[in-house]
Amino acid sequence: MRQVYVSGSYLPESEARISVFDRGFLFADGVYEVTLVLDGKLVDFASHMARLRRSLRELDMPFSLTEADLLKIHRELIGRNNVSEGLVYLQITRGAADRDFIFPTRDTPNTVVLFTQEKALVENPVAIRGQHVITVEDLRWRRCDIKTVQLLYPSMAKMQAKSRGADDAWLVRDGYVTEGSSNNAHIVTSDGTIVTRDLSS
Repeated sequence: MRQVYVSGSYLPESEARISVFDRGFLFADGVYEVTLVLDGKLVDFASHMARLRRSLRELDMPFSLTEADLLKIHRELIGRNNVSEGLVYLQITRGAADRDFIFPTRDTPNTVVLFTQEKALVENPVAIRGQHVITVEDLRWRRCDIKTVQLLYPSMAKMQAKSRGADDAWLVRDGYVTEGSSNNAHIVTSDGTIVTRDLSS
């Protein structure tokens, strides 16, 4: 059975528990990162940690684990689950507290969850044949620059794409593609130029 990590403990996924009062569950008050694994090694881990720190900062969410702590946990899960190709999912919430729109005190322990998922990346059929996408209006909240767990609208967009026989949806705001429902949007022109969203916007 797959081993997962929940707030300091490694345990079988069937034994993993999170409080019903967790703010990630009640308010989507949490952030996440997904780091790819190829040949048992993490891909671009430092960049994921930089984005994670930015998201935590933008939400004013205290967090005591270091990048070294998180790297150790990632590697431990890859080893315990013998993952050679796939991903490690990391989610951090503001923790469990009585339901209130005001943030709990800053000493409230975070809920920290990590798990692995085996997935074909190199020989993925979609990567080989190319992806078919539709465009939909970007109706997410305006702070989608923060990588929160608030992913209901992207999920709805993905289902709309599926219902129309496409693989994914690109979200459009003010005439510009912002990103895909579950991917980054890149266009490679015939001369090899890569077109993607400006990092500053």
